[in-house]
Amino acid sequence: MPNPVVGTAMAACSFGVAPSTLNFLPTSKVVIEGKPAGTIMDFAPGVNIPPFGMCNSLANPTVAAATAAALGVLTPMPCVPVTVAPWAPPAPKTMIGGKPALPATAMCNCAYGGVITISMPGTMKTQIN
Repeated sequence: MPNPVVGTAMAACSFGVAPSTLNFLPTSKVVIEGKPAGTIMDFAPGVNIPPFGMCNSLANPTVAAATAAALGVLTPMPCVPVTVAPWAPPAPKTMIGGKPALPATAMCNCAYGGVITISMPGTMKTQIN
């Protein structure tokens, strides 16, 4: 059974150069180990998922333009995540505010090709189904 993901959890993007701290608003009023619990619907860029430093994906228009200007030398640009679908897979049985809980094993895709994974869920004692 995986750990639930809460505010202060650490995540990384496969095209980002730095990890980020996830942020979950306490709208569901559910707290796990003293922190707001996350659901699979907490995937809003900038609100729940902050930037990951610099982006290395050529699918990112700013990276492609900077790389073209540098005559083909990969030129990372600031990361601006573009997530368009919820985290998957959800917790099969645990619901938070009527939505499936976000397990530590979930991933979220960026429109620029990156895969966002949870590197540290923010919880140590609690597990979910």
